[in-house]
Amino acid sequence: MRQPPEHLSALIEPIIVGLGYECVGIDYSPHPKHGLLRIYIDSENGILVEDCTKVSHQISGVLDVEDPIKDEYQLEVSSPGADRPFFKVSQFERFIGSKVAVHLYKSIAGRRKITAEIVGVQGDVILLKDADQVFEIPFDAMSKARLMPEYLI
Repeated sequence: MRQPPEHLSALIEPIIVGLGYECVGIDYSPHPKHGLLRIYIDSENGILVEDCTKVSHQISGVLDVEDPIKDEYQLEVSSPGADRPFFKVSQFERFIGSKVAVHLYKSIAGRRKITAEIVGVQGDVILLKDADQVFEIPFDAMSKARLMPEYLI
């Protein structure tokens, strides 16, 4: 899974936790003119626009002072939403029994995208079940993963 530079995580995560939120993940896409720093936050009570504004204001101030990103970028603070992205192995553990869509860097069993139920986690290996087949996917083999929300009709 693509991770942000360590210095960004070390700078940003303590601010989010200090404000009383969970840092779900940080997605940094560098580009000389159109970079994007997207930060996903969550809390037991959910996330409102006011929460995103509060976190954005605090992080923006620290980023202005510390200046860890030399190129131009846009800062976004967002809730993870119903189709939340996964950034850590612990997030897979938290959602065992749920469906997830996983994109892989290289094919496993002839597939680069797997949509399946999370049935377990063994160290850094995620176990996904699709029909009668269980895939053992190393966390490092995933380029991205998202929860597949279940909507009731």
